[in-house]
Amino acid sequence: MTQPAVTTPRDPLAAIEWRSSAALVPYPQSLAEMETRSAQVAAGEARELIWLLEHPPVYTAGTSADPVDLIDPRFPVVPTGRGGKYTYHGPGQRVGYLVLDLGTRGRDIRHFIHSLEQWIIAALARLDVEAFAVDGRVGIWTIDRGREAKIGAIGVRVRRWITLHGFAVNVDPDLDHFGGIVPCGLPDHGVTSLAALGKSGADMAALDAALALTAGPFIDTISTAA
Repeated sequence: MTQPAVTTPRDPLAAIEWRSSAALVPYPQSLAEMETRSAQVAAGEARELIWLLEHPPVYTAGTSADPVDLIDPRFPVVPTGRGGKYTYHGPGQRVGYLVLDLGTRGRDIRHFIHSLEQWIIAALARLDVEAFAVDGRVGIWTIDRGREAKIGAIGVRVRRWITLHGFAVNVDPDLDHFGGIVPCGLPDHGVTSLAALGKSGADMAALDAALALTAGPFIDTISTAA
């Protein structure tokens, strides 16, 4: 009797490099590395990349940044080609940079951003955080002391259908550092973190594990646009 063929489950992350940097990575260095990797991916010379890291304190200005929102430039301010306004990055915040080829995945930027939001929401759910997206406000939100507060930022750039930049999730940063800017140009909404929500066991390693467990469905989802 002929035995049925054994089907091995496909790993959507198999062709993507997953990198995690333990040391703080200066923001200009990460930009240069993303630019280089993006060109290599576009040329078919390197694999796509998901890169998890932390930065020294820095304010970054997106393409829609309004100087009025820069209240106190106590840290370096770096212009960047991503969408959005001013954002803070610093120790205790997990930053994820995505160098992915949308040219093979349907070329749908809106679908990509929505899927990215859902990935972060799914990862936070594994840490017992009920997070959500809000129409008209890009990013990841939750309820902190009865009010909506931002726990994750999203800012992307797409060039030659290769994505750059990505997301940032507040694990345990110094939230006072956000006081130098109007985060993402939204003066009526605060920021929060896993630590501020009392999730004492939800450290950087726990978030990384949750991101890894939910990354496969994210890649599958953006690939369905093709």
